[in-house]
Amino acid sequence: MNNKVRHLIFLLLLAAGITTAHAQDDNTPGIIQSSKLGWFYSLKAGFNIGGTAPLPIPQEIRRIESFSPGMAIAIEGNATKWFATSRHWGISIGLRLENKNMTTQAIVKNYGMKLINADSGSYLEGLWTGGVKTKVKGSYLTVPVLANYKISQRWKILVGPYLSYLLEGDFSGHVYEGHLRTPDPTGARVDFSGTSIATYDFSSDLRRLLWGVQLGGEWQAFRHLSVHADLTWGLNDIFQSDFQTIAFAMYPIYLNLGFGYSF
Repeated sequence: MNNKVRHLIFLLLLAAGITTAHAQDDNTPGIIQSSKLGWFYSLKAGFNIGGTAPLPIPQEIRRIESFSPGMAIAIEGNATKWFATSRHWGISIGLRLENKNMTTQAIVKNYGMKLINADSGSYLEGLWTGGVKTKVKGSYLTVPVLANYKISQRWKILVGPYLSYLLEGDFSGHVYEGHLRTPDPTGARVDFSGTSIATYDFSSDLRRLLWGVQLGGEWQAFRHLSVHADLTWGLNDIFQSDFQTIAFAMYPIYLNLGFGYSF
């Protein structure tokens, strides 16, 4: 278990401890005063399930061999203001610490690559045809700003933009059973087969600031406990604008499932 996961688990346990303490005293003056002004607060915890992918799938990716979502925890605190002029509408702002990660294998053709030859240590750049295994991981600090609409006393839907800052990212992997042509499809050919592989790492080319939209729903199961499902869809490329090795944009698309404690 790496330090990042330990840190997230610690925050999750800390959030659980805070909610338990508040649950023992519903008459906290500050919370009562805030609720009279239309402000309500909650802590949420959950798991992100999804992946980072190009849309639409480009012709370079011929077949997806496997997909494996990794352990991705999200912890969030938010505040919601319900408008006095409406029984149904409100707005919320949150601060979320989250992981997003996946591992995938695919068969590709003429896929832009910058490789490190595991045998010689030299760099090779060109177009790859063959197998690719990619690991994508990211730790983000995310601020969602969402419109809230109450369908009923227990149900509400939320929609709006979010802004994420990449704290730590990893986009790396290796290629296998194929060949690289450089600098174009008719160029010199380098073959990799059997145990011969080459690695790549584009982590330093990841964009720090990402944005997108979030759409979700929340069900108030009990007085304080809620269950939620939120879809986040990135709208800008995870790579910096001057990154040209991979010819198409890639977007993070994740579903967050979890629970929350409302004060």
